[in-house]
Amino acid sequence: MAEKKGLPSIISRGLTITGDLASDGEVQVDGRVEGDIACVSLVVGLGGEVVGEVRAKSLRLHGQLTGQVLADNVFLAATARMVGDVYHQSLAIEPGAFLQGMCRRNDEVAEAPVAAIPAAAPAEPPAPSNDTGVTETPRMIQGKPVRGLVGVAS
Repeated sequence: MAEKKGLPSIISRGLTITGDLASDGEVQVDGRVEGDIACVSLVVGLGGEVVGEVRAKSLRLHGQLTGQVLADNVFLAATARMVGDVYHQSLAIEPGAFLQGMCRRNDEVAEAPVAAIPAAAPAEPPAPSNDTGVTETPRMIQGKPVRGLVGVAS
């Protein structure tokens, strides 16, 4: 069955939208969205910025995104700046892209329609134990985010 392809909904440069967006087609953000976005395809342009959760079949990020992403296909261009966790089926990152967060393959994303994708809760890592049997609490280690990841993960 062929999908209907229509014109994308465009958030133009200079426009800020505060609130959640839902679309059964493509959304292109060249301005700023402060809220969650659920759509089939999301393109964040070079000057675009999204602050919120994204649920989509595909995401192409050229601008900035702060928040959790649940998408089948995720592409981060060299100009992308992403801070947040990515749950994906396929992930491609160009050299020069900035990504700070966890990347996790999620088979459930591909099988469920956008509206049915469950909210993903961050997984708690198991506490490591030492030889004495005492369970230790993991501690945060400060460091720099990884820049310029190269390759495709799926």
